[in-house]
Amino acid sequence: MKVLIADKAAPICETILKDQGLEPVVKTGMKPEELKACIGEYEAIIVRSATTLTADLVQAASKLKAVARAGSGVDNIDVPACTQKRVIVMNTPYGNTVSTGEHAVAMMMALARHIPQANASTHAGKWEKKKFEGVELTGKTLGVIGCGKIGAVVADRATGLKMKVLAYDPVMTPERAKQLGVQMVGLDELYAQSDFITYHVALCEATKGMLNQAAIAKMKKGVRIINCARGGIMVEADVKEALQSGQIAGLACDVYVKEPATEHIFFGMENVICTPHIAASTKDAQITVARQAAEQIADFLLNGKRTHAVNGKDL
Repeated sequence: MKVLIADKAAPICETILKDQGLEPVVKTGMKPEELKACIGEYEAIIVRSATTLTADLVQAASKLKAVARAGSGVDNIDVPACTQKRVIVMNTPYGNTVSTGEHAVAMMMALARHIPQANASTHAGKWEKKKFEGVELTGKTLGVIGCGKIGAVVADRATGLKMKVLAYDPVMTPERAKQLGVQMVGLDELYAQSDFITYHVALCEATKGMLNQAAIAKMKKGVRIINCARGGIMVEADVKEALQSGQIAGLACDVYVKEPATEHIFFGMENVICTPHIAASTKDAQITVARQAAEQIADFLLNGKRTHAVNGKDL
């Protein structure tokens, strides 16, 4: 059986598939029409975030049995279309947990101390000590919206930095909050008390556009926001307006509504740090998710085993 590796993956992905007697084919960077022309040859596909599997592509995949996402988010896969065609969709939700959490913490620290801006200024031969006065994290309140696997990593590191951590997560139990050393609060209370707010939620109808004008109005003036989750949770125009007014003192952003973001309303703003969706991009994480995705595909094609199937209940 042939498995298409449609996005760049660590070599271990191909190795595992071969060792299991499958035929991996690496074709990355294909345009939708190129993918549509060949997708019918494969029983399974492994993607990261670059390839979007639309309903049109799924319909053209006559042999397709399984899709594995080497990462956690599946918003680049038309899951309902896969379900209708009885194609299992699996993700690797824990492989990049630490990398993403660490990136969020790094972004928070960079935001507090203006590190990217100070670096660029110093490289330019300037010596602007007064311009880059920052704030300490010790004693500040961090609001974590979504305290699952990644949010928990951030909360743990923030506690080590002597921050007070508030958490909003509708499915978190008091026992889990106690274990993490965080205080469970409602969303409005988190907005009102937090000096920093970090988002770690999936993009769905409930979270789409949740960082909007109404939410921002409930936050402390001068709040600093980190988004390493999904661009779609922001109403970007509302965030820009709040950055210009000073309601939001700074934004550290790794994700955008439209990606790749080669142009954006945040670009060029002095109080915004932008990175190109690299929160999960460490060698460690990429090896882990590539291995897990390959193992999932092999287990399903050869043994019928479903691991982290996002539509498993519907098939």
